[in-house]
Amino acid sequence: MMPRLRGPLALAVALTLGTGLAASCGDDGGGSGKGKKLKMGIAVANYSLNFAREMYEGATEASKQAGGVDFKVVGPPNTDGPAEQQLFQNLTVTHPDGIVLENLDPPIFTRPAAQAVGKGIPIVALDTAPTDGSKVDFYVGNDNYELGGLLAQETVKKLGADARGTVVVGVPNPGAPVLDSRAKGIKDTLAKQAPGIRVLGPFQTYSDPAQNYGAWQSQVNANPGALAFLGVGDADSYNLARLKEQRKGRYLTAGFDVDPKTIEAIKKGTNFTGIDPEHYLKGYVSTAVLIKSVRENDGKLPKGWFKTPGLVMDQRNIDEIIKRQQNVQNAYTWYKPQLDRLLADTGASIRPLKEAR
Repeated sequence: MMPRLRGPLALAVALTLGTGLAASCGDDGGGSGKGKKLKMGIAVANYSLNFAREMYEGATEASKQAGGVDFKVVGPPNTDGPAEQQLFQNLTVTHPDGIVLENLDPPIFTRPAAQAVGKGIPIVALDTAPTDGSKVDFYVGNDNYELGGLLAQETVKKLGADARGTVVVGVPNPGAPVLDSRAKGIKDTLAKQAPGIRVLGPFQTYSDPAQNYGAWQSQVNANPGALAFLGVGDADSYNLARLKEQRKGRYLTAGFDVDPKTIEAIKKGTNFTGIDPEHYLKGYVSTAVLIKSVRENDGKLPKGWFKTPGLVMDQRNIDEIIKRQQNVQNAYTWYKPQLDRLLADTGASIRPLKEAR
């Protein structure tokens, strides 16, 4: 039996009404340059999906390690840009000392983010690069094109460079730069490394798990001879595994993120691999840099793209990942050496913002 993986029900319940959850860490006046407890927070696109949970757990842990921070998490229960926008704007009023902003629809956050920056609120963009007019010029995120390429490389290893046939690619939210970059990385890398493979898509697969399952069901029905089905979002991974098991499919399936069902699918061999964008690490780094900037640099953040790594998951390391995911403390312990290295010299990881993809 797979171990119970983390997923704080109490936080999900607290966020259902968009109220968020404040994590008070440390004593009043715990080291703030202003001599008071900092009121900070994070806004996420969809608190119920694993990718967002990983980020806000990392962010919350960073606030606890720093101490003296009243940290609040907000986000809608389903991917809903306008709803998140309102929650973000509320957060700028209640927790104005600094905010980490993750979203899947950057254009609609351009004006609210610019208004917040104009009021002197430090804003860090997380996971999705900020738009030019947002006035946000510090971003923490992966090279998603590169991560898509990693998934394609693992696919070629399984199929062979001389493989011929079709591979179907799905994107939950077309137009979300993060996800589109992953899909492009898959497509370009397959074209280069296995020219006999024809990529179909990317097709919209939706972020809602039920809609996602239905979308993939349609694609599997329409492409029964496909060599592989690859998704770039959270629900893609475990729904593809579910369909493959139900139909005893002989095709390959794989995707992104570390939802417990996805990890189980890799452990069982249903999904041959998976890409972990290490969302916890991103959430931690973004918040740690934010807090340090407020306390030591009058809120002046670095400028540019802090590029964070990703990880290929397969049979070789899945047991290690399972242990990491059992609880938040295990996650912090596992990531700590990497966090210490990255945060010791933040400048080494920063690239021009225009290069983010």
